[in-house]
Amino acid sequence: MGLNIREIVSRKEIEFSDLKGKMVCVDAFNTLYQFLSTIRQADGSSLQDEEGNITSHLSGILYRNIALLNEGVKLVYVFDGEPPVLKAKIHKKRTEARELAREKFEEAKQTENVDDMKKYGQQLTRLNDEMIREAKELLEALGICVVQAPGEGEAQAAYLSKQEGVYATVSQDYDSLVFGCPVLIRNLTMSRKKKTFTGYVDVRPEMIVLQDLLDELGINQDQLICIAVLVGTDYNPKGIPRIGQKKALALVKEYITPEEIFASVKDKIEALPEEDKFDWEEIFSLFRAPKVTEAELEFPEMNFDKIREILVTRHGFSEERINSQIERLEGLKRAKQQKSLDKWF
Repeated sequence: MGLNIREIVSRKEIEFSDLKGKMVCVDAFNTLYQFLSTIRQADGSSLQDEEGNITSHLSGILYRNIALLNEGVKLVYVFDGEPPVLKAKIHKKRTEARELAREKFEEAKQTENVDDMKKYGQQLTRLNDEMIREAKELLEALGICVVQAPGEGEAQAAYLSKQEGVYATVSQDYDSLVFGCPVLIRNLTMSRKKKTFTGYVDVRPEMIVLQDLLDELGINQDQLICIAVLVGTDYNPKGIPRIGQKKALALVKEYITPEEIFASVKDKIEALPEEDKFDWEEIFSLFRAPKVTEAELEFPEMNFDKIREILVTRHGFSEERINSQIERLEGLKRAKQQKSLDKWF
């Protein structure tokens, strides 16, 4: 789902060259779900191997990350751990949405409605343990650092992005800003076009600097967290009815402190249906002090044989295409080795 504060967030378009030589922490689940929902066959079904195993995420990992590595970006993928209990609501909602989409997809399949098959097929995405394990395996074979978070991946990525030497968090979700990441990069994809319900739109990488955003809005980090809770997060998906982004911004600027802000809407929270009621203090603490851990950012050696074994042997990817991608990686490895040698002369 993700937090929706797009209307009040200003962003700056950037070029891939702006990230050359910089290390970024990628919200792994967010990115893998992108691959699963967008990398599909003409009828909307996922890419699969001969045994019916989904491979859309593996294709996305290979091609996007090799392209980014060629641009000189250093990548750290951060995976979700145990979700907070409060996230059960959004998990239930997503499960219900998938079941409805599955019914619609089957109906469209029966009538050979390809447009609806694509539409509802994208909503059937789900990561399982085997897909996550194999994603980590392939990332490490590509020489990419993998970090396992104890809790929310976005929170861990935000924490790591505050460390010296780490430039930004990469995610499509604005939640990263609420977790306190200093710099958020969105749309870090090699594709320049994105298909929407109204047609194709241009997509370019964009950067949001947290402190610049807070200064522009005239608020602090606690007030940003309050805005998130008011409009709805993964912990309270419905938020408060009739309080949108701009109204939430006005409220936090009027009442200043979290206690006063939520005292002003206490009646509205109490009037919510029982399943939508929430404890703002509990949610606030999940953003202010999430479960994170120290992590050594270690980059494994590229393993070309492992890449072939995962993609060609296990899943039947074209050996010719995989070898052409490995050639690109070999070129990167040679350039890196040469650079290391040059330091001695």
